[in-house]
Order: sequence, then C-alpha cells, then structure tokens
Amino acid sequence: MRHQTITRKLCIRLIGAGCLAAILFLSWFVVTQPFVTTGSPGQTFSASAEKLKQHVYVLSQELPPRAHSAAALDITAAYIREQFKLYSGAVHDQTFEVQGETFRNVIAHFGPKTRERLVIGAHYDTAGGLPGADDNASGVAGLIEIARLLQHEAPAGTVELIAYTLEEPPFFRTPHMGSAVHASSLHENGVEVKLMISLEMIGYFDDRPGSQSYPSPILAPFYPDTGNFIAVVGNLGQLGVVRRTKQIMRGASPLPVYSLNGPSSIPGVDFSDHLNYWRYDFPAIMVTDTAFYRNPAYHSIGDTADRLDYFRMAQVVEGVLAVIHDFSKH
Repeated sequence: MRHQTITRKLCIRLIGAGCLAAILFLSWFVVTQPFVTTGSPGQTFSASAEKLKQHVYVLSQELPPRAHSAAALDITAAYIREQFKLYSGAVHDQTFEVQGETFRNVIAHFGPKTRERLVIGAHYDTAGGLPGADDNASGVAGLIEIARLLQHEAPAGTVELIAYTLEEPPFFRTPHMGSAVHASSLHENGVEVKLMISLEMIGYFDDRPGSQSYPSPILAPFYPDTGNFIAVVGNLGQLGVVRRTKQIMRGASPLPVYSLNGPSSIPGVDFSDHLNYWRYDFPAIMVTDTAFYRNPAYHSIGDTADRLDYFRMAQVVEGVLAVIHDFSKH
C-alpha cells in the first residue's frame, strides 16, 4: 500500500512537471514566435541611408525643438508636409484643438482607393524639447523615405502614411494624442484597417555583447543580449500579423528581426501610438529598435543624429516597405 502511495505521488509530480514544461513552452512560443521562415519581398527600389540621415539631421538639429508648443511643432509639420508632397498628390493635415492651441497630424495617401487601408505612422514630437534623433526623428525619416519609395512602386491598395503629434508626455495615454484622434476618426467613419504599424525609434543599434536588456529577466534567455536587431511588437491578439510581418521583414534584408507578443503589463509593449488603435480592435503593431532597453541616450540630450546607424535604418525601411506591399495585395 505504501509502495502504491509513493508511486501515485511520483506520477502526480511527473504530470505536474510535464504540465509546467508544456505551459512554459507554450508561453515561449506565443511570446517569441521562434519558428518563422523568410519571405521574398520582390521589390525593386532600395532605401537610401543618406536620405534618412539628411532627414534626421534636419529634424533633430536644424529645426526648432519639437516640444509640445503648437508654434514649434508647426514648423516640423511643415517640413514633413513639404517632403510628402514631393511624392504624393494627396497630402493633408488633420487638425485638432488642445488647451486652446491647434495641433496637426500630417497625412499622405498612396495607391488606389480601396475599402481597406494600411496605416503607417510615426510621432514627430519629442519629450521636453530634446533632440530626439532616435525618438522619433528616425521614425519620421523612415516615413518620408517610405513615401519616396511608394512613389516609384505604388501599393496595390490604399496606404496612409501619417506623422503624429503629441505622443510624448504630458499627452501620452490621453485622448489628445495625435494617434488617438486619428484612430477615433477611422472608427467613427467605419474605415477598415488591415494593419497599423507604428515606427517607434528605428535607428539605434549596438554590436557590443550586453548592450540589450529586457523589461523582465524571464525574457532574457529567449532573445539576444546584443542590440543589433529590430523588433516587431504586438499584443496577444496580434499573433498572426506579428508572425507575418516578422517573416516578410526577415526576407527583405539581412537585418535580424525578433518579435514579442505580450500583454500591456509588460513594460514597452504599448509604449507608442499603436496602443490607440487597439482600443478599436484594429490590428496594430510597433516596429522598434527597443531604445527603452538599448539606447543609453533615450529621453536625454544625448539622443543626437551622429549616434544612429543609417545603413541598418535603411534595412528597417526596406522591411516595412515589403510588409506594405504584401499586406496591400492580400
């Protein structure tokens, strides 16, 4: 009898250990989506590292600080609008009032008018009037370069490129964010969104071991400790689009691409404009260099244009462009 009791306890422990292992494996699989093959983008034109560099220098060094003053932000908005108009005949501002001032998102459309659309966005304001080369002149420069490339290779469906204002504090997570205003307008007008991509810091890379950290030590064993990759981030409802985006971006350039699907309780998962699209159940993801956990100059005076890697930034743009063409066809 005693032998049977011991055997039963051992079986229970083995079953428990097996269940725990299965749960851990499933969690790892869901969060990291490790087994992704590469897809071929088949695009003709390449992103220009030099043009990206020029835009980042203008935005972060030549124009006034991009703090939450409407007058200063309008100067940046005018620059973005000028650049968009070089490549699109359908450019307009989306204006809205906050605390008695008028702020504006700058929007450019590409491709034929279709029922559904892709939205690619990046915020152009900075925290506290800092230079904001990586955060987020890099994302805006990426938007402008995507516009140039879409002029040469039109997408199969409607693509909306949008430069947002008021992403940074004190407006982050408020209805005054430019992306909150935009997402709400799409919802109110019954627009169908195939995919929204937030370009949130895409220019800082570091090849030194130990240069990459993570919001939780639990994640560290599953990702590199070197900050030389780009990340695709989504919530637990975006498993399919994150996996597909990761696959396409891996096929577009040699740049390593990793992904994370997780709840907003993981710090960083919702740290950008895509969170406002989740409120309306639009599929929305973030493409990021994870500066929160990599770039020591994040939200500091040291976030300057000379610290970015424009060659790898161009590879990020080519990856996102490949995603645009793939999603606009299917």
